[in-house]
Amino acid sequence: MQGRLSVWLVKHGLVHRSLGFDYQGIETLQIKPEDWHSIAVILYVYGYNYLCSQCAYDVAPGGLLASVYHLTTIEYGVDQPEEVCIKVFAPRSNPRIPSIFWVWKSANFQERESYDMLGISYENHPRLKRILMPKSWIGWPLRKDYTAPNFYEIQDAH
Repeated sequence: MQGRLSVWLVKHGLVHRSLGFDYQGIETLQIKPEDWHSIAVILYVYGYNYLCSQCAYDVAPGGLLASVYHLTTIEYGVDQPEEVCIKVFAPRSNPRIPSIFWVWKSANFQERESYDMLGISYENHPRLKRILMPKSWIGWPLRKDYTAPNFYEIQDAH
């Protein structure tokens, strides 16, 4: 079953895959990494002017990595804003997804966290670097195949 946005994207020849609806009735779409930036701009123009959240997860050990975006239309006087969830999957060996920082500025720290924890490289991000882990940290702690080091650096609490 396709939602309103999926039908609109098909009508305009934009490639995507409908993943149905979540438990709250929010439409979920899958977009290819190479199409994501142009579709993000189109969604912004279409009215999705607010990025509620961006997160990422490891689909399966050795499998794909996913970057998830929750978008909302914010309008004055609207009690129930329209929402959509976008999932962009990238291969584990070289996970590269276009940054949408230039469309929604609130993606800045969220994409940096996804990079830091899962190693997804957001292309054209203005300052993609570790945000939680030390610069010298090796690996991506939230990947399901990550092996924790057998040492921990003791740091001062101040």
